Amino acid sequence: MQLHLTRPIVFFDLETTGIDIAKDRIVEISYIKVMPDGQETSNTMRINPGVHIPQEASDVHGITDADVKDCPHFKDVAQSVAADFEGCDIAGFNSNHFDLPMLAEEFIRAGVDFQVEGRRMVDVQNIYHKLERRTLIAAYKYYCGKDLEEAHSALADTMATYEVLKAQLDFYHKEDGTPLLENDVDFLAEFSRRNNNVDLAGRIVYNADKVPVFNFGKYKGMSIADALKRDPGYYSWMMNGDFPEETKRVLTKLRLQVLHR
Repeated sequence: MQLHLTRPIVFFDLETTGIDIAKDRIVEISYIKVMPDGQETSNTMRINPGVHIPQEASDVHGITDADVKDCPHFKDVAQSVAADFEGCDIAGFNSNHFDLPMLAEEFIRAGVDFQVEGRRMVDVQNIYHKLERRTLIAAYKYYCGKDLEEAHSALADTMATYEVLKAQLDFYHKEDGTPLLENDVDFLAEFSRRNNNVDLAGRIVYNADKVPVFNFGKYKGMSIADALKRDPGYYSWMMNGDFPEETKRVLTKLRLQVLHR
């Protein structure tokens, strides 16, 4: 089933030096931009991360320091990537938890303003886990009936994620035969959302009353406003700590709201 789109959506996947959003870097990015009329364009780029690629990361995606030594740094391509993503919803496999926060960090380091507000974010892995709970390789075999060649290649994973989502729309039906998943990005983004993150890394979330609260540490579950009033130094501790820059920006915005009340 083809996606019903009201605006473009970008499927993307990253290969990185590791899984620490604050410290690690992108070594490959691949994305497919799908237009409402079904037209598709794609792009894959190797990136010089500016740091050593650990062997354990190379063992996963097959990319070494030598492979990217002559490739551009992310700051060199950030503007063009942001332009390709402009005005688009975003989709991926585990993208809400890892790829999107990682991409946002790279944009911040490159000095490019990349906003996620107003975008629908569809995480195909969350749909899969809610309904089947397996990996991308198993999902591709299960829904598409094919083996995923070159798994952990950004392009292969991106293509597989796009195909899996379309297959999921065809696969699931209610008892009366009507589709279980609506062919609508608003529905898919809501269905695939697993949390109420305020920041992409999930350090700050909305509680049941839609109030931003800390989601870690000694103030877990406490509203940002109450925590910062009780412990004003907590803000400085976080700003000087090893937290993603996007998290720090969100916290600063929330702190300013508290100060101006």
